[in-house]
Parts: sequence; C-alpha cells; structure tokens
Amino acid sequence: ILAPFIGGLVHGFERIVRARMQRRIGPPLLQPFYDFLKLAGKRKMIVHSAHAFLGIMHFISLWFALALLLLGGDLILVIFLHLLSTSLMILAGYSTRSIFSHLGANRTAISILAYEPVLIIIAVSFYLVTGSFQTSAVYNYDKPLLLEMPLAFIALLLILPIKLKKSPFDVAEAHQEITGGTEIEFSGIFYEAIYTAKWLDYVFCYTLVYLFAGNNILLGAALILFTFLFINALDNSSARVNYKQMLKFSLTVAFSLAFINLVINILI
Repeated sequence: ILAPFIGGLVHGFERIVRARMQRRIGPPLLQPFYDFLKLAGKRKMIVHSAHAFLGIMHFISLWFALALLLLGGDLILVIFLHLLSTSLMILAGYSTRSIFSHLGANRTAISILAYEPVLIIIAVSFYLVTGSFQTSAVYNYDKPLLLEMPLAFIALLLILPIKLKKSPFDVAEAHQEITGGTEIEFSGIFYEAIYTAKWLDYVFCYTLVYLFAGNNILLGAALILFTFLFINALDNSSARVNYKQMLKFSLTVAFSLAFINLVINILI
C-alpha cells in the first residue's frame, strides 16, 4: 500500500542526487508529490477511452506485480505480470495516431527483448539455489545469494537502467528525440497513473536487488544504496545509445553473465 509513497520519495531523492552531481541546488524531496497534486488540477484530455483505460491498467497491473513480489509470491508470475504491465503501455502507444507514441511503443518492445530474458535466467538461478520460485524462500534464505550468484547480480545491474529508462539506455522515452514516447499522449489525472507507475518501478527494481541479500537486512540495504548510486552515476555521466546498441549489449553481455551464472549453479 505504501509502495507509491516510498517510490515517490526515492524519485525525489534521486532528483536531489542528480542535481548535486550536476552542481545544481535541485528540487525539494517532496517535489514529485507536488507535481502529482499539480497534475490532478490539469485539464483532462483523452485521446479515446481505450487509451486512458490501458494507462490506468498499466499502473494497476504493475502494482499487483509488486505486491506479489513483496508478499513472497512466485517470481515467474511476478515477471509475467510485470511484462503484462509493460505490454499494456505498448498497446496504449499503438492505439494513438502520434508517430512519437508509436516510436516509443516500438522501442519499449525492444527494451523488453533486452531485459526480460535476463530476468528469466536470474529467476531460474534463484530456483536452483533456494529450491523454490517463491520469493518468500529467497527472503528467508540463510545466507546472501550474492555469494552464489555474483554474475547474476552484475547482469541485473546492467539491465536495470533499461527498465528504469536511464542513460545510456533511455531509448524508450528519449526526451531529446521523441519527447516521452508512449506517455506523450496522456494528460491530467490519466498521466498521473503513468507518473505513479514510475514510482512503483523504482520499488520493483530495488526489491529485485534486495533479493540477492537473502535474509540479511543490512546487506540488502547496502546493495540497494550501491545500486541507487551506480544507476545515477551512470545516468549522469553517459550519453544515450541507440536501440540496436542497447539490445546488442544486453544480449551479449548481461545475458551471457546471467547464463554463465546459471550454468555454474547447475554444476554446483
């Protein structure tokens, strides 16, 4: 229930960190919530009812995926619901006549090809180590999975910027080029669903990072902090690549690392 609020705080803190990296003062911590309230007062403009419905369902399905992940559900089902959520945004992008929305939908689909196979391989590795796809078994594992799945953790670090749409893999939104991608045709309270879904994505991705700590809470917090700083340092120091380079990097580097880790877990 608190996930959107926590995600909003993470987003606010991220904006402060980004501003400091760029030698700016930056917005206050609660700025995302001020933006949320401002959007509520904006004029509601709907392309068509199906477009608005798909945007809202994107948020709801992502919330369900996050709930299943946090409450100890099946990791494969979590990844499926996460894929469903992203697919709804792709359909929303295709449902309009905007060329920018179509480009964003195309690139979001390519992004799925870049990170979903890696997530599946990591989930199978969790099963081989813990003997279960249930995230509750991962949370209760008696030693850090980072020690048994180091390459899988590195692979996750490499694909998270794709999922969070951070440089150098901000190809789905690409504000300098297609000005937001699939979300460009949303406005007012309907854009709030997309805006808040981004906060849920923060919690979702950092929860995946936490899984590598097992039942070690301090290690989990340290891994989340390290990942947060790594993603923001990368985002503020790298230029955006094109979608071909993103896909090639993910399938040759991140996927290979996750697959090697999987083979090692099978042999052990």
